[in-house]
Amino acid sequence: MNDLHPLAADWLENHTFDELQIGQSARLLRTLMLQDIQAFAAVSGDTNPTHLDPQYSADTRLHGVVGHGMWGGALISALLGTQFPGPGTIYLEQQLSFLHPVHIGDSLEVLLTVASKDEAKKRVELDCAATNQNGVRVLQGVARVLAPTLKLRLRRPDLPRLQLSDPEARLRELLALGRGLEPARCAVVHPCDAGSLQGAVDAARAGLITPVLIGPEPRLRRLAAEAELDLSPYQIMPAAHSHEAAEIAADLAAKGEVEMLMKGSLHTDELIAAVLQRKELRTGRRMSHVFRFDVPLYSKPLLITDAALNIRPSLGEKVDIVQNAIDFARIMGVEQPRVAILSAVETVNPNIPSTIDAAALCKMADRGQIKGGVLDGPLAFDNAISAQAAAIKHIESPVSGQADILLVPDLESGNMLAKQLEYLAGASGSGIVLGARIPIALTSRADGPQARVASALLGLLVANNARRHQPRTDWRR
Repeated sequence: MNDLHPLAADWLENHTFDELQIGQSARLLRTLMLQDIQAFAAVSGDTNPTHLDPQYSADTRLHGVVGHGMWGGALISALLGTQFPGPGTIYLEQQLSFLHPVHIGDSLEVLLTVASKDEAKKRVELDCAATNQNGVRVLQGVARVLAPTLKLRLRRPDLPRLQLSDPEARLRELLALGRGLEPARCAVVHPCDAGSLQGAVDAARAGLITPVLIGPEPRLRRLAAEAELDLSPYQIMPAAHSHEAAEIAADLAAKGEVEMLMKGSLHTDELIAAVLQRKELRTGRRMSHVFRFDVPLYSKPLLITDAALNIRPSLGEKVDIVQNAIDFARIMGVEQPRVAILSAVETVNPNIPSTIDAAALCKMADRGQIKGGVLDGPLAFDNAISAQAAAIKHIESPVSGQADILLVPDLESGNMLAKQLEYLAGASGSGIVLGARIPIALTSRADGPQARVASALLGLLVANNARRHQPRTDWRR
């Protein structure tokens, strides 16, 4: 939320009853943001769609999302309790009239003015008003309080950190990157469970892919009927089992009849093996997986590689893995990705091979063997993510606290890190395999349809980049 002004000082100092004068006033300035509405709804439980649903609220007499009326009342309470009269004030009564709605972006000036004083009871009556940036009064009323009689100056209490996370909003923001792009013709390989079939259909409905569903047709249609999915708009290519489905998909890709692959309910090894068998799909670069995470407590999307494909990559293989990730980050709009090469420590230690690899990768980047990114390592996880942690350890790094990509030492550490972000940190993830001629949208069998839709978006962006740099038209046949 926004800071309260002029309440931003470290100390709270009150006005006693004797100090207050008739006509004396105090004010507070505050701009209503979407986060304020979401936080107020979360704390109060008031989830009225007028405050939270843009589509619904657009058709109401208020013409769009508006703040809760009592949000304005809360500003009055904040001014009373922290500044005027301040600490020691006891709120007795509040009368309010809500005159006009407050929309996102409106700036309110809350004004409290002493109207009367009761010497015997130490009661004070204050006129309350809130006016927006256009000079329109949106709220007015009267507050009655017991004013403090003792002068107090107290340090402002520390508040718990309030972190709002809206996975739906972040997904919409991600999907917006594909707006206006032609859907990619995509082989969906063995989508023989509800999640993978639903994800493929959702990705098609979102305009990301034109799916070719490859699998046992009776099973696919039975799943669709159970999930109430209409498969009539989509091509189905029969395959007796997952291995055959992978072979068909790789063959379509090799012939240029699809632009991307999407993993269904088969093992990753089956699909990757089928791709590797087709020399037409090889690029000379090691194939690797990249997770993309929206992490609530991190300021930007975070890429993790490789946590799904390469088990114990060599130094040479890490060169390809990091280059794949850098190229992908640039496709995602990061002009010069910052790469943190992770280890358990931030110094080179001959007994920890990952630190030696990190140092070598950084020098290779200096020599132009890795292009397009800024590399630093070895870095422990805290130093990569937190500039403060790096400063405490006297680490000067262009990457610390600003990492776009985390290069992990091996699949085990990367997979555990990815799962921890998802299950303990509330991160929303998607994933893609790079290094072949076409992208492969790759998710876990435990992932839901949203992760599959997000992964399809990643694949579309890579496919669209290939269209621009290596135009291919035969997939349209």
